Amino acid sequence: DIPSHLDDLPPTLLKKDYANLPIMNSVDDVVKRVLSLEMASQKEKMKVKTQQLVEKVRRSPNDNGSFELLSLSFTVAILTARIRTLEEHLQMHPKDKKNRRCMLMDLDRRRKLLGYLRRVNYSTFESTCRELDIQYSPLQPYTRHVTKRWLVKKALCVKVFQETQKLKAAERLKQRRERQARARAAQEQQEQQGQGKPAP
Repeated sequence: DIPSHLDDLPPTLLKKDYANLPIMNSVDDVVKRVLSLEMASQKEKMKVKTQQLVEKVRRSPNDNGSFELLSLSFTVAILTARIRTLEEHLQMHPKDKKNRRCMLMDLDRRRKLLGYLRRVNYSTFESTCRELDIQYSPLQPYTRHVTKRWLVKKALCVKVFQETQKLKAAERLKQRRERQARARAAQEQQEQQGQGKPAP
């Protein structure tokens, strides 16, 4: 689920504030590099990366159909931008456990969204994965390694459960007999009261 390439941004791309200034055509290469996205903060890089990935997912600017599927694709694009930014950060700071945990949570959320998209509309799922360059691998079912200790523990748990069910069954039978006895007593009392009434 982790992308093979890390950075989609060209280093010479200028920041948004300086991109449309006419003076930028005449400045030195060193100044351009300082004002480029290569020297930008992580937040600015992530904004541009998110915008690029969302534009890739958008099929056409006037596309208003299948809003739910499009919003899912946009969410996947935003998560992909965050994952790739965190991945670059972790390459420079491998001991940053907090951001590693955030990246793993985003990966898990993206895998769930892609799984839902795959079940609902496979063509949208396929185009989203192709445009964002995601290699989707479904989550493998959990399998436990069977050991002798685990088998003994399981047998004990089954035995305890069966004994508990027997005790509960005996208790339920006792309660049912008590209810039936009370119902019979109440019925006999009503019959005696009915027989004791004088005739009108």
